[in-house]
Amino acid sequence: MKRYWRIAGLGAALLALLVWAPAGDAAKHCPKGKMKFYTSWPMQGAMIPESDGMRNGVKMAVEEAGGAVSGYCIEVINLDDASPQTGKWDGAVEAENANKAVADKDAMVYIATYNSGAAKVSIPITNRARMMQITPANTYPGLTKKIGAAPGEPEMYRPTGVANYLRHFPADDIQGAVGARWAKAMGHKKVFILDDQELYGKGVADVFDIEAKKIGLQVVGHEGIDWKQPDQKPVLTKIRATGADLIYMGGVIETGVQVIVRQMKDLGLVMPKVRFMGADGFFQDELFKGAGCESVEAVGFRMTFASLPFEQLTGVGGKAYRMYKDKFKIEPSSYALYAYDAARIAIEAVKRAGKKEREAIRKAAFGIKDYEGINGKFSFDENGDSDSKIMSGYGVEKCKFKFLQVLQF
Repeated sequence: MKRYWRIAGLGAALLALLVWAPAGDAAKHCPKGKMKFYTSWPMQGAMIPESDGMRNGVKMAVEEAGGAVSGYCIEVINLDDASPQTGKWDGAVEAENANKAVADKDAMVYIATYNSGAAKVSIPITNRARMMQITPANTYPGLTKKIGAAPGEPEMYRPTGVANYLRHFPADDIQGAVGARWAKAMGHKKVFILDDQELYGKGVADVFDIEAKKIGLQVVGHEGIDWKQPDQKPVLTKIRATGADLIYMGGVIETGVQVIVRQMKDLGLVMPKVRFMGADGFFQDELFKGAGCESVEAVGFRMTFASLPFEQLTGVGGKAYRMYKDKFKIEPSSYALYAYDAARIAIEAVKRAGKKEREAIRKAAFGIKDYEGINGKFSFDENGDSDSKIMSGYGVEKCKFKFLQVLQF
């Protein structure tokens, strides 16, 4: 079936707006016209490999559905929510993207965001429009639940009083706790916790902190870093003086982890004396480019991730993994298959609603139970959270991430 990519705009807009739509024979399956799915996440700098992977995942799901659902052709509008100045997500840009989506009468679903902080901006906008929003990657608990949330969350994201935001994988109240238990199981005694002072990074670090104290790990310090600073040796020198045998950091690839890991090695904070651990925000090959393979291996890198390793997926997940590799000739990025699942769920919601109406699609999405996703069956609760608790632990070997074990919650 012939399809096309159409690039709208020039210059910076090349990164900001990419449109994919079925063409040719697919139009025969669209007697009712078209509907649009918008996506929004950073598409610049260190995020390019991940953003390409997630875009591929959405495209793959739409193609798998034949480019149409319930008599409507599906057009995908990909938006960039990063600032050209910083290369990372920007609240003003994300708000502009969400407003653009809700103003488009053909837009039915918003597949976004990658960063939890960005979701905090867009959820109230899509909520007022009763538009279904589903994330391919957000894990901050407060977006959907009280556990690990700030005062007023998650209700503050629901100005209409009803939920419209969904995530189909475990949140950080699970990931942070699992990380702390894994650290203890590895024999660590004293941990110093760092975070990037952003919603996701601080959120998962706070959960790790609480759980560590609960299970008897000694937390000898917890600081937020200024990730824009190229020199993190002052805080690392302080950590060395505490005798910590583990540094846990909450953050994403573009908020300082490469500097921390590289300078840990410079200061001799390496195995077997000190290990580094983080969460899924670091699950990108860009880590090796910025920190250097030797440094990442020297600090005994460990990381949690909310999925089974792709090569061990079965059923829908196994099929998706093989299809992705056959189609794009590369391994999926860490959230590519969750983006694929997000688009599948959006298509399923439209199918169940049977019409091009935002409120009907939102309601249908929240009614999805026992859905076969890439990690097996799951159901959404009334807050839009999945009941899946699958977590894995990863290390690094020969400059590649290596699955180590399934982690139980």
